[in-house]
Amino acid sequence: MKNMKATEIPITEIEGIRIGQTENAAAGTGCTVLIAENGMRAGLDVRGGGPASRESFLLDPLTAAQEIHAVVLGGGSAFGLGAADGVMRFLEEHGIGFDVGVTKVPLVVQSDLFDLTVGDAFVRPDAAMGYEAARHALEAPNYRDGNYGAGCGATVGKIGGMETCMKTGIGSFALQIGELKIGALVALNALGDVFDWQSGKQIAGLLTKDKTALCSTTEVMQGSYEVRENKFTANTTLGVVVTNAQFDKSRLGKIAGMAHDGYARSIRPVHTSADGDSIYALSVGAVSADQDLVGILAADVMSRAIIRAVENAESAYGFPAARDLNL
Repeated sequence: MKNMKATEIPITEIEGIRIGQTENAAAGTGCTVLIAENGMRAGLDVRGGGPASRESFLLDPLTAAQEIHAVVLGGGSAFGLGAADGVMRFLEEHGIGFDVGVTKVPLVVQSDLFDLTVGDAFVRPDAAMGYEAARHALEAPNYRDGNYGAGCGATVGKIGGMETCMKTGIGSFALQIGELKIGALVALNALGDVFDWQSGKQIAGLLTKDKTALCSTTEVMQGSYEVRENKFTANTTLGVVVTNAQFDKSRLGKIAGMAHDGYARSIRPVHTSADGDSIYALSVGAVSADQDLVGILAADVMSRAIIRAVENAESAYGFPAARDLNL
């Protein structure tokens, strides 16, 4: 059996997908758009208890659509779902979509995280922001890790409220093994804490009241087993796995589910009722690859993307980032 070495590549080197971002830094929100001009197969696995989403049923294996044209990740909670309107308008103007004779209908799915308590609660991703992110994706792809796009207002460690949370952002990691390419990007906005998947060390999350050290969200929750009527719900981690391996949406749904192992390795607690944790898996190529191997790799690149989201975040809105703390 041939032993091929995995090499790190930028996620933007995966052909067939183009990524654009835009944000309102003053308001602390934004969106990230992934577009496949020629369509892409897609699956979705949602494990959090509070997702804000649009057109999710397009990815059900029983529905007719076999391909979609764009995935939108946004802030603004359910208020931000209108960003997809702008993406659809841009794609229609450029002749991208499902041909219905009189026009082409772009098939666009969207998931949003909650960032309303970060900057301006009344500024959310809208059609104009979605249009601009789509324009960047096709005309001048501008993806980068950090406080950008859907990661603009992302934070973690919120069981004690916003006073003791940390700033994170959006992160990515991708690998190539022979012809196979697979990558992940993640807007990290969790209730829980973040851990290095290899060392097990906590690298972000709940802070002490003086913001000089990390606490354990799990230990705080274990302090009382009484029902918490209203956990602080400003959460939801959004992830996307992209590969040039060829799979249909049923198999991609399974790969998305395996990618959630990456969440579980790096975020604790995860998949709570106060999170809307969702992962899309996208196929944009024709490389023949083993489904289980790709699922294993999906979990690995997702874990590494989560670490990148911590490492590349910058302190903002009064929330410290890991790079500015001596932890």
